[in-house]
Formats: sequence, structure tokens, C-alpha cells
Amino acid sequence: MLNIVLFGPPGAGKGTQSTKLIDRYSLVHLSTGDIFRANIKGQTELGVLAKSFIDQGQLVPDEVTINMLSAEVKKNPNAKGFIFDGFPRTSAQAAALDALLESMNSSISLMLALEVEEEELKRRLLLRGKDSGRADDQDPAVIQKRIDVYNAETFPVRDYYLAQNKYKGVNGIGEVEAIFTALCDQIDAKANS
Repeated sequence: MLNIVLFGPPGAGKGTQSTKLIDRYSLVHLSTGDIFRANIKGQTELGVLAKSFIDQGQLVPDEVTINMLSAEVKKNPNAKGFIFDGFPRTSAQAAALDALLESMNSSISLMLALEVEEEELKRRLLLRGKDSGRADDQDPAVIQKRIDVYNAETFPVRDYYLAQNKYKGVNGIGEVEAIFTALCDQIDAKANS
């Protein structure tokens, strides 16, 4: 089973590349944001619980997030693999994801990281904000805050996967197809090792 954590800062191109990887490798896309929204909209037990934290301005506890993710993984028993988007965001979440997959006799195959310089991220996000109308991509102060939070809280997850020899960084600047080819080369090398 091919399980990939797609990693990178806001604006690195994760959404663009994940769509292409899903098609190429027949993976199931698991976006924690999408899972939260579906559970909240469907008023599932976990969705109601998550909403209670969100409504108080608190982060949803890892246990709730992992339980939602677990339910989604179990809905796809015949999957060839998963691409995890937006998760894990902390080393504790990475360890919880490992435990979940281990309970299913699986594991993370690799973390693919799109590496993009900060100035390029800001340029891309402002462009995306103009094109998409996303308010969070139109304010330079909000963009900087998102990048700062990523650097402080999420980037350290890289070390977790480096320690397992599963981290593979790919230059996220260039033509979409060239970046996609570089990502596929990493996946294919892992599959053939």
C-alpha cells in the first residue's frame, strides 16, 4: 500500500500536485479540512464534538481528528493507498497516524515535501487570492501569519519523517509537469527499493 504525506507551506502547490498524484497512483485523497467539513455538515457524533471546539476558538484535539481520519480510512478497505493532505501538522499527530496505520498493517511510505522559498509563496498566495477571491490569500499580513505558523508548528514534522528516512524534498518552483515528474520519481524510487 502506498501512503503519502504531501507536505509543504501554504502556496507550495500541494492541491495541484495531489490531484495529479491521485490520478497517477489511484490513491484516495484524505484532506482533514474536507473531513472536518463533511462531519460537521453531516452532524456526525465526531462532527458535533469537533464543532464544539471550533466554536470556542480552540483547536480540535488530535484524538478527535485521528478518529475522523480512521473512519475515512476504514471506508476505503480496498484502497491502493492514501495521500494525506493537511495532516499530520505536529509530531504527535504523525505518531498517532503511524499507530493508526500500524493497526491496519500499513505505514507511511514517504513524506513528499514541496520546498518553495518564502517570497515565492507570498507571490503565489496573493495571485491565488486575486484569482479565487479567497480572503485569506489577499492580505499580506494574514499570509505572513500562515507562513509563520507553518514554520513554527508544522515544519518540525519534517524531522519526524527524516528520522524514519521517509522524508523526500522536491523543489516546488518550476513548471507544474516538471515538479510532478520529480515527485513521481521519488515515489517510483521508493516503490522499487
